[in-house]
Order: sequence, then structure tokens, then C-alpha cells
Amino acid sequence: MSSSSAAVHVLHDNPEWIPPFRRAFEAEGVPLVEWHLGDGTLDLDAEPPRGVIWSRLSASSHTRGAPLAKDAARSITAWAASWGRRVVNGQHVADLEVSKVIQHAALRRAGFDVPRTIAVFGRDGLIDAAQDIEAPFITKHNQGGKGLGVRRFDDHGAFAAYVRGEDFEQAADGITLLQELLVASEPAVTRAEFVGGQFVCAVRVDTSAGGFELCPAEACALPGAGDDGVAPEPMFRLRPEVSAEDPLIQRYAALLTDLGIEIAGIEYMTTTDGRTVTYDVNTNTNYNPDVEAGLEVSAARRIARYLGGLLHEAEQAR
Repeated sequence: MSSSSAAVHVLHDNPEWIPPFRRAFEAEGVPLVEWHLGDGTLDLDAEPPRGVIWSRLSASSHTRGAPLAKDAARSITAWAASWGRRVVNGQHVADLEVSKVIQHAALRRAGFDVPRTIAVFGRDGLIDAAQDIEAPFITKHNQGGKGLGVRRFDDHGAFAAYVRGEDFEQAADGITLLQELLVASEPAVTRAEFVGGQFVCAVRVDTSAGGFELCPAEACALPGAGDDGVAPEPMFRLRPEVSAEDPLIQRYAALLTDLGIEIAGIEYMTTTDGRTVTYDVNTNTNYNPDVEAGLEVSAARRIARYLGGLLHEAEQAR
């Protein structure tokens, strides 16, 4: 990868997620160059391209034919930083993106209420480990995204049969999470979006249809009408009552600053017993087009402006 002109270089593993960002960068007049993760070569003695390196590594990259994406992202961002390039969501953020264990540890350390979770390395110890968590419970893959490995078990016998059976789904990194089943006070979760460490918006995600794949991206959009021809209620909608002054939002902003994460979405929910539980930090954030249309400045354009500013600073420092 080489470039004679300065640009924002976006590392990614899914071309389908890039068009909304390309439109936003074009609108802001910021040059954007794609860098697909997981293939190609890296000359460690060569100087990186001019500009800003922005990693959009996805935890689910291995499901789209890019099993080496996480290692590529770690390598490229570390290499670029060693040459003094401005890197956004670099090597340590890539580690967090692909590990719910690391996310959980960071959230717990910062004092957030997190789900009771047991991480099991390999398949052999799963049945015994599950005895330490009350049923019903769920499983997740440590390297997740797309609801990978998320299953509900109402008793330990059913779980043991699953682990011993042919339908068992091995996690990409061999780590399976056993987690308490959280019951929401309403069929919805909230995702708080941040760009450059600043709160952008909160989005209510309707979960009444069930399932765990809550992708908000334009490329994930479902058809706009049900079987009766009537448009369904939107799965994603703004929560304008949640502001940057909200104490929880301020705590999230402080957490991201502490972790060196510049662009992210944090998901949380309110349970029937009154808990506010934070369960996911997503550094490969995508935005729903309907929600974007309701913002004065879309999140994608906020990113373009933020990274454009960093690009200008980098060029001024040359």
C-alpha cells in the first residue's frame, strides 16, 4: 500500500459497509483510501502512506472470508504508529474489538454493571463450568459480532447435550462465554455512539422480534413492509432524551478516553430488576440510515470531519 497524497486510510474487512462513509467523506472533501484487511503484504522497512490510519476491524471478519483480518489490523496499526503516523483505533483497540473478555474486564474495572460471565477455554470444560452459573443462561463466542454463538439454555441437561452433540458451534478463538440471561424491562436495548470521544446520539434498538443480530448498517437493512403490506415499526430509532449530560453517557465518554478508543458504540440495557447493564463495546460501529437522516449532522459525517481534522493536523506537522 502506497500513496503520494495524504489521505485517511480506512482498514476494513467488509466492502459493503464502506459506501455510507465514502459518501460522507466526499461531502466533507476528505480523501478516503480503502485498505482491505487480511490479504496482501506489508514491507516493514517501507514508510507507511501519508495521512491518518483508521481501523474498522470487525470481530466477525472471519465469517466473511477474512480470518487473518484481526492479525493484519494489529500488524498494520502497530507498524504505522512506529513510523509516527496518526492511528485511530489502533492495535490495543483491535485487541478489545475481538475479545468480549477484554471488553468485560475493562467495563467491570471502570465500575459498570456487567453480566455474570464465565469464559471457558476449549470445549472439554464447558459442561462442568456451566454448573457455576444459574439456568437459564446463554452462550456467546468471545470473538463475536453478528450474534455468533449466542444460544439460550433453560437447563444444564440441554446444554450438556448441545456440547456433546454435532451441532456444537466452536468459537473462532476457542473461547466460549457462559453468561447470565438478562431480561429487559422492555424489548429494546440502547446503543450510545461516540466520535472523537464526543457523544453523538443514543439509538433504541427494538428486540421484540427476538434474535441477537442487531446490525444497524445500510447493508443489513431488511425489506420495508411485512406480509400484510404494512411497514413495520423501525428497529432503530433515536432516543433524543439521552444527552451528553446524562451521567451514564459521561461515564462512557470517560471510559473511552481512558481506553484510547476514539470511535465506538456502547450497548446497554435496563433489566426487569432495575439494573442498567453494559454488555458490549463495538469499535467497528455502523449507522442506520434512518437514524442518520434524523441527525443535524450524521455520525458518518462527524467521523469524516473528525478524521479530516486529524489529517490536516498531521500534514501541518510535516
